[in-house]
Amino acid sequence: MKLKIAILGTRGIPNYYGGFEHISEYVSAGLVKKGHSVTVYNSHNHPYKADKWNGVNIVHCYDPEYLIGTAGQFAYDFNCLMDARKRKFDVVLLMGYTSSSVWGHLYPPNSVIITNMDGLEWKRSKYSKPVQKFLKYAEKLAVKHSQYYISDSRVIRSYLKDKYEVDSRYIPYGADLFSEQERELFDKSEVLKEDYFLLMARMEPENNIETILEGFNSSSSKKSFMVLGDTSNRFGKFITHKFKNDDRIQFKGANFDNSVVRALQNNSYLYFHGHSVGGTNPSLLEAMASEALIAAHNNPFNKAVLNSDAFYFDNATEVRHLVENVQRKDTEREMVKNNLHKIQYQFNWEVVINDYEDFILECYREQYEKTIKA
Repeated sequence: MKLKIAILGTRGIPNYYGGFEHISEYVSAGLVKKGHSVTVYNSHNHPYKADKWNGVNIVHCYDPEYLIGTAGQFAYDFNCLMDARKRKFDVVLLMGYTSSSVWGHLYPPNSVIITNMDGLEWKRSKYSKPVQKFLKYAEKLAVKHSQYYISDSRVIRSYLKDKYEVDSRYIPYGADLFSEQERELFDKSEVLKEDYFLLMARMEPENNIETILEGFNSSSSKKSFMVLGDTSNRFGKFITHKFKNDDRIQFKGANFDNSVVRALQNNSYLYFHGHSVGGTNPSLLEAMASEALIAAHNNPFNKAVLNSDAFYFDNATEVRHLVENVQRKDTEREMVKNNLHKIQYQFNWEVVINDYEDFILECYREQYEKTIKA
């Protein structure tokens, strides 16, 4: 069965932004290879301007976020939904609900609606109390107006079951194993092997960037600390100012060249993952796939992925202890090997794409049968 599928809720592909864009790249192209017609909605501000990408149809919709800020996301999602209503998609896959679920009554009426429920957005400390309250409401609307649900973390799946009594399909993100070609490419570069610590994240408080850098800042380490992420927002400016006097800390800005990022992860001495809210984080999987030794913030989301194959921290003191004491010996090599095994058999893109296709077909057939019976 070949279906006409739309993916909404992202800024677009190829990825220049984050997690949902990242998975939309892989899933859309993967579904096209399986014979489906797939359309991804892109912001008109997206750098990629063509109408096709790797066989995926691209629809560019007006996105006023650059003019009016966050409110523009709601207008953009409205514009995408209005267009999708005209195109008679069999299935509409919504990536997240933050600014789309308020338009739930406008979801295409004859399409099967599947929502990837994201990662408890209302818990993010960057949001004010009123915004957090709205996000809880948006989550409730997403549950109400969707027919089927995807959770990218078992923690999220349990939460949805307990809170709303809905079943969701657990489908995580994926990652590609670090290839020999990538290894050879990196060996020619100028960066010294294992001479630095690394962190890659959006500059947001709940990613524990301040905690990690405070721990490093207070340490006696002679290594440098590389930070990847756009520092142009308010929190980014605060962080760069706070640590401007520590020459060891290098803010490198955002980098969307996957081969460079993976090489940096592969060659880091210890990769710090501070994310504390959300599901299965793509940058964490990339670090695992890139054979990085990982120190992660101590929370259920990270532990569900890493288990005992990482070092964990809760505060700056514990970060400092890791910076000054972690060795790279047999035990640590085994942790890296175990994480690679998880990527190979659990967080593999081929498996993820197959799971998405299986679930989409299952949902479509179920709705089709309900329609016939009605």
